[in-house]
Amino acid sequence: MPENHSCQADLAIVLPSLNPDKKFAGVVEGLVEKGFEKIIIVDDGSDGDHKHWFDEAEAHPQCTVLHHEINRGKGRALKTAFEYILRELPHIKGVITIDGDGQHLVGDIIACGEALLRDGEKVIMGCRDFNQPGVPARSVAGNKTTSRLFRICYGIRLSDTQTGLRAIPAKYLERFCRIEGERFEYETNMLLQMKRMGIGFTEVPIETVYEDNNSCSHYNAVKDSWRIFKIMFKFLLSSAGSTVLDLAVFYLALRIFGPAMGKFAELGATAIARACSSFANFNANNAVVFGNKGHYKRALLRYYCLCIPQMLISGLLVTLINHLFANTAPIIATLIKFVVDTCLFFISYGIQREWVFSSKD
Repeated sequence: MPENHSCQADLAIVLPSLNPDKKFAGVVEGLVEKGFEKIIIVDDGSDGDHKHWFDEAEAHPQCTVLHHEINRGKGRALKTAFEYILRELPHIKGVITIDGDGQHLVGDIIACGEALLRDGEKVIMGCRDFNQPGVPARSVAGNKTTSRLFRICYGIRLSDTQTGLRAIPAKYLERFCRIEGERFEYETNMLLQMKRMGIGFTEVPIETVYEDNNSCSHYNAVKDSWRIFKIMFKFLLSSAGSTVLDLAVFYLALRIFGPAMGKFAELGATAIARACSSFANFNANNAVVFGNKGHYKRALLRYYCLCIPQMLISGLLVTLINHLFANTAPIIATLIKFVVDTCLFFISYGIQREWVFSSKD
């Protein structure tokens, strides 16, 4: 049996769509012609003028169409398909998610499927080359920006963070159904959760196809960018809040207890401030930012294994700098502490992301 047939028989295609056009029909025909046996299509609340495209697709015995009565978003459409596959196709080896606008060529879909069958452990990402001519400027800017931010903020090195062509081993589907996000942010959340779960990925180069300047895309640049990047802002807000609390307590501790602590005033004030701010910061990061569930005690222990050395380093550096400049003013000491802790912030973020709040055992 040809290797291609194994890919088409053992993997299911997942195709979410909203108000499709003739490109959608071309995608479905191409999949059927190449021998894909299980094509799961999700009609995500399309209006009456576009229902006939789904009727035509369902005429193929290889196609199953699932319907949302109203538009619920791409993330929900993907999860609807995953849930159906877990229930109705329990022996499937994996799924390939694709878009219905013709951006994903059948040859590239097969290449990603074959890569999944060869590996079996990693998610396969079909990645476009945005340096090619003819790519819309907004797509170039958007994808390059998100790739850089993912690398800096999450430690994820992926050249195409917004690709909808992904081949996913079936054993991850149940966990992926529990990932938050109902719209375009779901695919971003999937990448973040893969990082936390220790699920790797492999890039497969694919053709970069944009027709009509990508006019059929339902991606809203402002609204969906906010949904995608709000986790970054959550961490910044959590850190900013704990920093304000830390500096306020540090200043008050110096004013109240400074004379009694003598030459250890800065170190003592740092300990008091960090004890208050760290507990507040841990709970905010645990519950809101990283969404850690079921590992509270482990995360708390790891957090303070990081926090205590960080506190000591902060206190010692502030004390050293204060003594070097013979400073005695609490406000100047507070400013020095702000600079020191800003530098330590970036180190702390990486360790929290990779270790403290990781779901990996």
